[in-house]
Amino acid sequence: MSEPGSLLRSLSGQARPRNFHSHVIHALGSGVIAGRFAQGSTLPGDAELCDQFDVSRTVLREAIKTLEAKGLLESRPKVGTRVTRKNHWNLFDPQVLAWHLEAAPDRDFLKHLHDVRMALEPLAAAQAASFRTGEQLRLMHYWLRQMETSQREPLNFCLADFELHLIIADASRNPFLRAAYGVIELSHAFAYLPVIATDAPQSLEAMIEPHRVLVTQIERGEAQGATSAMQAVILLDQITALHQVIDA
Repeated sequence: MSEPGSLLRSLSGQARPRNFHSHVIHALGSGVIAGRFAQGSTLPGDAELCDQFDVSRTVLREAIKTLEAKGLLESRPKVGTRVTRKNHWNLFDPQVLAWHLEAAPDRDFLKHLHDVRMALEPLAAAQAASFRTGEQLRLMHYWLRQMETSQREPLNFCLADFELHLIIADASRNPFLRAAYGVIELSHAFAYLPVIATDAPQSLEAMIEPHRVLVTQIERGEAQGATSAMQAVILLDQITALHQVIDA
């Protein structure tokens, strides 16, 4: 998953990798995140993995190199390929974040995820209130209207919500805030997954007004108001996502 929104689009059907290379990456990467390959353990040898995935050694090694770049694996001569400790994982990599969605919900992980949003997105909203362009405001209102008209289509509603947050990050003019889209997208996925899975649009109306207030504050150039409005939106997402852990 590399394009913004691809994780959210997969929620309705959990699309599978399209080729052998991506299949091996997904199987090993998601296995590491879910704990099927324990941290600090050594993976089976190349021959065994090639047989397991029915791929060539070239395909396997390329997949392992990809996962090494994400911080999940470490290969050493005469030692093999080892699963790294969690503190080495690149948790800003959108694909690494996406694999957490497939693992069992974890209260601490969700809390940390929303802590990062709470540190970054209110700042983006404040900066957007100062730097937003007319075109960006038009897009914010567009995605807000899409939320309003998509209450009976949970996936479209979720995507519109996510796109609104991306426009706000763009309007901040801070490339580091825009680069954190994986964190924003995963938190949206956790918040909206129960609604998308059960097709229960009646629960979406409460999400609209906080976003309307957020857009209004940005349009008025009220940096402090935009900060507070974004904090309220993130808190609502956090409460919704944590309910999954309680109900699980």
